[in-house]
Amino acid sequence: MSAHRPNLIFIVADDLGFADLGCYGGRDADFGAVSPVLDQLAADGLRFTQGYANSPVCSPTRFALMTARWQYRLRGAAEEPINSKSKGSTTLGLPPEHPTLPSLLKQAGYRTALIGKWHLGYPPAFGPLQSGYEEFFGPMSGGVDYFTHASNNGTHDLYEGTQEKHEEGYLTDLISQRAVDYVRRMAAGAAQGTPFFLSLHYTAPHWPWETREDQALASDLSSNLFHLHGGNIHTYRRMIHHMDEGIGWLVQALRQSGQLDNTLIVFTSDNGGERFSDNWPLVGGKMDLTEGGIRVPWIAHWPAVIRGAGVSEQHCLTMDWSATLLALGGANAHPDFPLDGVSLAGVLQDPDRTFERPLFWRMNHRGQRACRIGDWKYLLVDGHEYLFNITDDARERANHASRQPERLAQLRQAWENWHADMPPIPQDATVSLGYSVRDMPQR
Repeated sequence: MSAHRPNLIFIVADDLGFADLGCYGGRDADFGAVSPVLDQLAADGLRFTQGYANSPVCSPTRFALMTARWQYRLRGAAEEPINSKSKGSTTLGLPPEHPTLPSLLKQAGYRTALIGKWHLGYPPAFGPLQSGYEEFFGPMSGGVDYFTHASNNGTHDLYEGTQEKHEEGYLTDLISQRAVDYVRRMAAGAAQGTPFFLSLHYTAPHWPWETREDQALASDLSSNLFHLHGGNIHTYRRMIHHMDEGIGWLVQALRQSGQLDNTLIVFTSDNGGERFSDNWPLVGGKMDLTEGGIRVPWIAHWPAVIRGAGVSEQHCLTMDWSATLLALGGANAHPDFPLDGVSLAGVLQDPDRTFERPLFWRMNHRGQRACRIGDWKYLLVDGHEYLFNITDDARERANHASRQPERLAQLRQAWENWHADMPPIPQDATVSLGYSVRDMPQR
């Protein structure tokens, strides 16, 4: 272990599918490897095969990431997801008084920054600088055009700190370039014992479907960023590749500044893939509690501690990684806000070490419930109950509910016991779907 606490970089892609990366079985694109940088980080680090997002939709997962607690404890996370209609709300966001991953690390002596997507409520009631980040560059909403930087209601949405920032360029590249600049500025302090925490939250490969070469599309998307008439797997893969290239710039900046060895880079997605993603062998995607909506890539790279070519089957959630970063950073939870996340620090040093980690989810959308304990998963969708052995059947096609009623009852009760400790879903909570079966067939 280094004499200095590690720098911490938490990279979150947006709507990336489980098998979109080469290191998770993804196929090459027509231009070659889609994710060579991330594939190399996995080869030199640790890849998790049984890792999950706290939610199958973006903003609820981000509440869990920021607090290291079940997102259901906060009203804003009941929105699936927060949408632009919540502008002006004083309740639909991350309360500034709530301890967060960046605020706790900041108290422990870290420099902190968010570069990329916030999506946890709108100013003036909410914002990154009110929740522990010293610096912020990125959009406040859930999705923006990559060139105009306008949100789905057509308003400009790119900020530096608390001020609107008008800057030309492809958003993925702007985010990557800002991350490189931040690392270079923080390197001297890190070398002297003042580490940094960087949240790097890309909007890629979230719609609209635009590569660096697609600026001409922006004018056609000003009124509907869902881009239901466009996109394809080729554009989608290129968008991932642009993000991957930017992560490569970041890794190179860390290497050049002498900070790579003692920097823990964690990479994941906020939820499962959307319409053009590859989730194989999983079914479902964003908004679903089937595996395709919640099982996501998790890569950890830290040369000073993690041996290369590691693979872990440890079950984990987004908030567990937040708890891990707090533990490694020497930050303590606030006594009034105990963590629900569980540190994975021991797993990073020994990938063969695993521990039982019960996992629970709920969704207002379609009345979904899910619980995974060990090999088994309980699932409720549209009033139908299912029981799957996920280890044998990751695709969730062989339903054991009628053949193993006792096991079904045990997992159902485990979910009920967990749910009893969570606030109920508010009656006014909203579900915002960008498209339906009227726009494209059901997955």
